[in-house]
Amino acid sequence: MVNFLNFRFINVLITLKSPKKLFLLTLIFLASACKTSFKTALFTENNLPPAPIYSSNNSWAILPGHYPESLNISEDTILKKADVFYIYPTLLTDRKLVDWNADIWSEDVRNEVLQTAVKYQASAWSKAANLYVPFYRQAHYRIFFEPFKDQGIEAWNTAFNDIKNAFQYYLENYNKGNPIIIASHSQGSMHAKDLIKLFFDEKPLKRQLVAAYLVGTKILPNEFKTIQSMSKPDEFGGFVSWNSFKMGKFPKNYNEWFAGGVTTNPITWDNSKNSLKKQHKGLLSKDLNIYPESVTVKVKDGLLWTSIPDIPGKFFLTFIKNYHFADINLFWKDIQLNALQRLKAWNKKAIFNE
Repeated sequence: MVNFLNFRFINVLITLKSPKKLFLLTLIFLASACKTSFKTALFTENNLPPAPIYSSNNSWAILPGHYPESLNISEDTILKKADVFYIYPTLLTDRKLVDWNADIWSEDVRNEVLQTAVKYQASAWSKAANLYVPFYRQAHYRIFFEPFKDQGIEAWNTAFNDIKNAFQYYLENYNKGNPIIIASHSQGSMHAKDLIKLFFDEKPLKRQLVAAYLVGTKILPNEFKTIQSMSKPDEFGGFVSWNSFKMGKFPKNYNEWFAGGVTTNPITWDNSKNSLKKQHKGLLSKDLNIYPESVTVKVKDGLLWTSIPDIPGKFFLTFIKNYHFADINLFWKDIQLNALQRLKAWNKKAIFNE
């Protein structure tokens, strides 16, 4: 499986000039992507890193008015009348690390969140809404594999409890009745799914939900009781989801992890099974440039088949089958514009109902 951290490695590949270095790094990347062995230790609460304190700004990666200059989204820092609560994907992937949960007080962990997940993912929603990104003690990548799944339950619960506490604090202290976008990827989307069940599904807060972008995990059509998948670009109050994979390819764990899941077309945002290049608004690359008209997609039962992106260095992407690492980057501009469109529709209804 290619995880989100491989995004940085792949960006190195497509920006190098030396053919020899490119070849060697490609071999290293492919070899590392196939490894599944991990070091581990027994989970104990005594070994958990210190919990976040969400009343302190230090426990948030991003709060409105506290955007690091390095993220290059300063033009989007003006306070808005809508919020996005973003939950980042699995970044804790070191196979030699025996810890079960991330230490959010580690500078390496904090920088990783900012310079990968926030910079290349959460930024897609920053034009539409105020960004709220809590640090959380996410579970290590190994919990998705045997024999670590059972041992990882407590680590998973620790991660979700952090997310739950962060959202509760956000509601009580920051939201002030604003419409809400939930945005997430991978492990973050799995937590977001449970967060929606706890706070939105069959709850009064559902009225404030603009959209939930639950990207990079399997979401069933009947996952929620009162929140449905959306099939129009200006629809609101529901969710969208997709899992990107190379055109024509199936993962080995297809039936368990993907088949039957809702698959949104993130270019047309409707029931179209295919898209044209000219419809693609743009992917966000390592150099922070937007490349429009660079991919086409095909919806295939739980998978979003995606063409090899037509960008500089695309040759090295031909070696990759799983585009999970770029679920959001590939459609960054499409997401940005769609979030604005859904919010506009939500606001129009809110004004009409006043």
